[in-house]
Amino acid sequence: MRRKISVAVGAVAIVGMMSGCAFGGGGTTDSSSNDGPVEITFQSLAYQDSTVAATKEIVDSWNADNPDIQVKLTQGSWDNVHDQLVTQFQGGTAPDVIQDESSDILGFANQGYLADLSDHLSDDVKSSVPDDVWKTVSTADGKIVAAPTLLQTYVVYANTDAFAAAGVEVPTGDELTWDQLQDISKKLTADGKFGVGWGLKQPTAAIMNTALGFDGTFFDVEDDGTAKIDIGDDELAVPKYVHDMAYEDASLDPITLTQSGSDVLPGFLGGTYAMYVGGNFLAQQISESAPEGFNWKVLPPLAGSAGPAQAANPQTLSVAAESKNVEASAKFIDYFMSADNLASVAEGDWLIPSTDAARTAVETNTNGENGWKELLATGEDLTGAPFQKATNYPQWKDQYATPLLQQYFANSITLDELKQKLTEGWSSIG
Repeated sequence: MRRKISVAVGAVAIVGMMSGCAFGGGGTTDSSSNDGPVEITFQSLAYQDSTVAATKEIVDSWNADNPDIQVKLTQGSWDNVHDQLVTQFQGGTAPDVIQDESSDILGFANQGYLADLSDHLSDDVKSSVPDDVWKTVSTADGKIVAAPTLLQTYVVYANTDAFAAAGVEVPTGDELTWDQLQDISKKLTADGKFGVGWGLKQPTAAIMNTALGFDGTFFDVEDDGTAKIDIGDDELAVPKYVHDMAYEDASLDPITLTQSGSDVLPGFLGGTYAMYVGGNFLAQQISESAPEGFNWKVLPPLAGSAGPAQAANPQTLSVAAESKNVEASAKFIDYFMSADNLASVAEGDWLIPSTDAARTAVETNTNGENGWKELLATGEDLTGAPFQKATNYPQWKDQYATPLLQQYFANSITLDELKQKLTEGWSSIG
């Protein structure tokens, strides 16, 4: 599965185009005509056949049960959702219900384009999502600007036959430490084959998210989004493990560090890599593309000194502030967030539902097979990360973090140089 995890909070400035727009603007009183029901538009980003079908079924079921509020389904794309929303908000043509992700919506929220849903979402929905996940869709003053739906984590996939051939025991338990990963990777490296492959062509999201397992936060962020960068051993722990495995142990193929996850997958399925690190959604591609007789599983969640924590960047459903049907739109979002509905789209995308009830439904529906038990377990320690609310993070990510991490993983700069340049880059834009 392809998922665009762009962290583009405020990447395009729209300041000055907001005259009179405020949270919940556009009215919270639903409008309807004497000639028919209220109609709300829902811009979905689902693109896999299974998820498109699940989303359509949710909309059709809602429309059948709610003749006074009809949902019109429209299609957007993860590839250009940010730019599309910029155009729609500026032109006053935004859909009522908007699918996006938390790292993108806060920029729009701070500019007043999204309705405050605090008083519109049901208590059941509010209580069903962990507080740490709610923080990723809340403004500094506590307004809820989206409902979090699905989550991504980074996991380790294992070719269990390769483990057996090398006489290495497949890890079990509640977590897999980075030291264990490094040790196992060395034991699985022989005869031109590597212990692990990891597609880190775009490395920043993976590094920043998994750094939380070492309490690596990178930034101290104020309520207004201003941030001070602070890079120490905790923030550099994951990059150092990756670099050491590639260049000291020679157990991680350094070529994969220049490739995407999809580019590395054939090497895993072909036996070149005994382990493969990537997003949990890639389990679908493995399940569908693995050759007959290929045996694989998802290993326990990766854990650092602070445990298996990772950053939560959920997919979201928001309501445009200009909508005349905020209350009706929120009711549909409540419906979408029900356990069965959320489970159906999660199974289609092989992502983790944001609610305990939906996760339980997915595990029941799948019997925990094909890695689902382990995938769902990685969603138990997700938390908000400071970088997600740092106003200038997107610019720093694109101009400094991504190219500098690429240089470090190409072995062209040292760890000390990486730290220095990352810090100087933030100072130049902060």
